[in-house]
Amino acid sequence: MEGSKIHFLSPEGGGMFSLITQKKPFETMLFQHIGEIQNFEEHPITEETKIWSGCKERYDLVEKNGITTVTASVDTVEDHVDYFEKTFPSGLEKVKQIAEGNEKTAITVKTSVKDTLENVWNKFTQPEHVINWNFASDDWHCPKAENQLEAGKNFTYTMASKDGEMSFDFVGTYEEVIPMKQFIYHISDGRKVTVKFHKLDDNIIVTENFFPENIHSLELQRDGWQAILENFKKYAEQ
Repeated sequence: MEGSKIHFLSPEGGGMFSLITQKKPFETMLFQHIGEIQNFEEHPITEETKIWSGCKERYDLVEKNGITTVTASVDTVEDHVDYFEKTFPSGLEKVKQIAEGNEKTAITVKTSVKDTLENVWNKFTQPEHVINWNFASDDWHCPKAENQLEAGKNFTYTMASKDGEMSFDFVGTYEEVIPMKQFIYHISDGRKVTVKFHKLDDNIIVTENFFPENIHSLELQRDGWQAILENFKKYAEQ
């Protein structure tokens, strides 16, 4: 959280300690570097570390059409410019490789809800609440919901058009449930979905990460899941 201390360490225990001065999940991280660490221990500020103590390191993320651009910037002294010009591109390339690895097709949607963590969790998981928000548009509804919120057990949400022409059951099996924090489930076709709840000031960030199917476009699927999540936000905050 903002104001917390963080250690940047090598495997040998060398590095530096810093403060998190800004943290906006999925958007911005800003660190202010303070001093040096040796053998996993913080050392007092010296004349040498005074030269760079207070320098800032910032990361900004911007998503557009399923592509996230990461921008990194760092304050430094002239003697270290060559080092950062070599290491930062390499580090960002590793981030790219990890992010686009086995889960490169996964889609993430999120929303921010102004309510308590307990209320958000309950409204997202309890059937009597689910039926009030689990649809993407006003011409659809969720007439029935059943949920056994335990690892190894199932949920079934009936999704139907209000004109009665279309209806299907959205069924999943829980792999993991950590109350007030996250749950993981597999849809009946085997695709994995992770739902996380994160408190940020007076808001709860709800994040869903899911693997798409092969019938509809990624954009259509992303927009559909996001619409349901925004419907949840509207219901939870009323």
